[in-house]
Amino acid sequence: MRPLASRMAVMTGEGALSVYARAKELEREGRSIIHLELGEPDFHSSPAVNQALKQALDDGKDRYCAVAGVPALREAIAEYLSVTRGLKISSENIVVAPGCKISLFMAMMALIDPEDEILYPDPGFPGYPSISRGLGGVAVPFELSERNRFQPDPDEIAAKITSRTKMIITNSPGNPTGTVYSDETQRRLAELAVEHDLLVLSDEIYARVIYGEKHISMMSYPGMEERTLIIDGFSKSFAMTGWRLGYTVAPPRIVPALAMLAVNSYTCVAEFTQYAAIEALKDREGMTPRMVGEFARRRERFVSDLNRVSGFRCVPPGGAFYAWVNIEETGTCAEELCRIMLEEAGVAAIPGAAFGAAGANFVRFSFASSTAILQEAAERIQQISSAWQRTVAVR
Repeated sequence: MRPLASRMAVMTGEGALSVYARAKELEREGRSIIHLELGEPDFHSSPAVNQALKQALDDGKDRYCAVAGVPALREAIAEYLSVTRGLKISSENIVVAPGCKISLFMAMMALIDPEDEILYPDPGFPGYPSISRGLGGVAVPFELSERNRFQPDPDEIAAKITSRTKMIITNSPGNPTGTVYSDETQRRLAELAVEHDLLVLSDEIYARVIYGEKHISMMSYPGMEERTLIIDGFSKSFAMTGWRLGYTVAPPRIVPALAMLAVNSYTCVAEFTQYAAIEALKDREGMTPRMVGEFARRRERFVSDLNRVSGFRCVPPGGAFYAWVNIEETGTCAEELCRIMLEEAGVAAIPGAAFGAAGANFVRFSFASSTAILQEAAERIQQISSAWQRTVAVR
C-alpha cells in the first residue's frame, strides 16, 4: 500500500478531544462525568436566531450562494466589527467559512510556503503549530509565561524573527490562558510586524468574552490594516458551536486567494445559516452580554473554589472561559493529575502540555458550565485531592 502524505506525520490532534473520548467511554459504563474539557458554552442560540433560520428555509434559501458569503451577512459582519471593535472594514474584505478552524486553515494555506517560519503562542491553540507544519512551515513558539502574566514578550519575539519569518499568530483573549493582550504589548508586536514586513494572524474568536478589560484588535494599530487577518466566528460569542460559522477579515490582495481556496473545497457556506447569523449579529435580545455576565460570575466562584484545592494556583482570566491552573505544587504531573480527576472523581480537564510545552505544569478547566455543575466539580476534586496532598505535605 502506498503511504499517506508526509504532512500527516507532523500534524497533531487536540488533547481536549482525546480526553472527551475517554470521558464518553466512562459515561457509557455508567459513570457520572462532569465535562470541563471542551470550550463549549452551555447556552444555545436565541429564539430570534432560530426563527430567522426557519424563515430562511421557508423562503427557499437553501441553494448554492456566493462563495465569500451572502452580501447581506458580509455587510452585517462589517457593521458588527465597526460597533464592537471600532474597525472600519469593507464587506468585500470578509470571507465566510464553515467554522473558524476552516477560516484559520485557509488563511494559513493561502500564505505559508515550505520553510516559512510562523511565530505562535505557547501555550496556545494546538492548531497553530499543527497546521503550520502540515503546510511545510516551521512553527516557532513564543512563551506565555506566568511570570509575565501570560503576556507575549515582544523582546523574545523580536529575538526569534529571522529572514524566513513570515507570520506572527496572536490570540487575545487567549486559549488556554484567558489572557487579554495589553495595549503596550500589542503595539510593540505591531511595530515588529511593520519593521520586518510580517503578516499577523489575529485570532479574535473570544473578543466579546472579556471581563472588565478592553479588547483591541491588532488591525487597529498603525500600518496593520494591510498586513492583518482577523479570524472570528459565532461559536463563542453567540453560543452557536454546532452551526459551524466563521469568517476571515483580510487585506484586499489576500481575499481572492481565500475565495479560490473556498471554490476548491467547501464551495460556499449553507445559505440559510448565513441569514440566521445576520440576526445573531443584531443581538436584539442582548444575549451576548447576558451570557458574558454569567461567565463572569462563574469565573469568580470557580477560580476561588479551585484555589482552595491543595497545590492549585489560578489567576482569574481576563477573557474566554477557561481556568488555567498551575498544579506544580501538587507534586504530580498534569497528565497523572487529570487521569486521577477523570477516573476517580469523574471530572474531565485537559493537561496543559496539550497546548504546548510551556503548559506542562498547568491544567485547563472550562467554566462554560452551570454554577451548580462547577461547584460539584470543585467538591469532587477537593474530595480526591488527598491523592496528591500527601506529596505536598512531604515537600
